[in-house]
Amino acid sequence: MANLAERITVDPERCGGRPCIRSIRIRVIDVLDLLANGLTSEEVLIELPDLEAEDISACLKFASQRVDHPVVAA
Repeated sequence: MANLAERITVDPERCGGRPCIRSIRIRVIDVLDLLANGLTSEEVLIELPDLEAEDISACLKFASQRVDHPVVAA
């Protein structure tokens, strides 16, 4: 997979600063929501034809990195 920063971009001028795919105004959350609702990767690519398979992998990796943090119990 290409460098994650090449696939996932954040620009305050696009989509309210939310993470997008290659600056094409498809948000990471849009892809994740489609997958969470049961679409396969192939179906997501049909639904969003500007995407590439590597974009879907990058979304999953991005989300994984965002939730992978330690939780300190008080």
